[in-house]
Amino acid sequence: MIQKLNLSLYSLLIQEFINVETTQKLRAGTILFNERDSVDHIYILIEGSVALGRVHMKGKEFILKILHGEELIVEYQIFKNHPKYHFYAKTLSECELLMIKREDFERYIMSNPEVIGELTSWLSTRYLKAQMKCQDLLMNGKRGGLYSILIRLCNSYGVMTKEGILIDLPLTHQELASLTYGTREVIQRMLKDLREKEIISYDQQKFTIKNINYLKEEVDCQNCPYEICGLN
Repeated sequence: MIQKLNLSLYSLLIQEFINVETTQKLRAGTILFNERDSVDHIYILIEGSVALGRVHMKGKEFILKILHGEELIVEYQIFKNHPKYHFYAKTLSECELLMIKREDFERYIMSNPEVIGELTSWLSTRYLKAQMKCQDLLMNGKRGGLYSILIRLCNSYGVMTKEGILIDLPLTHQELASLTYGTREVIQRMLKDLREKEIISYDQQKFTIKNINYLKEEVDCQNCPYEICGLN
């Protein structure tokens, strides 16, 4: 019986499985799973960044979210018979992960009421994040969608500097376009406009947000808590 209270789902799973399963170190660009693959494992991301997304039938790639350090990768319908992944998962950097067999994960959840409670809380937060992302894209269009993603990047990866908020995650214009579901050409034009207005700067594939209040005003930001307004 677990004695500690208020542990996160991540912490509970680490506590249960860290001495049972071995951690793996993977290179950047490694595919963890593809769309429609059978679900054999869930993953605990200990260190590094992983992108989850889909590839359109015409070949265009869309990044749905980016996970970074101490995250769970549970991308399937839990407790469903013979589930399949709806997205792909690919490492963006060198990563350290713990793989847990799906059956062991589900058995552990059902065996402990505290874990069920933490899973419910985690899933509800993910649901709210998804709803807020949809709202931003539907209500604010492509430009507002870009601004929203930049705000979320600040919340997830921001480091305060004298120049502003450094998004400490290397991103190409194409990857940013994939996150905003737009084309690289359109995103480049909007980013150029922001640079000319000195709202942002871009150096060595990292963005610095010099005036985040401008972005927030443009999208009517509701100042949601960080656990909801993030990119994960």
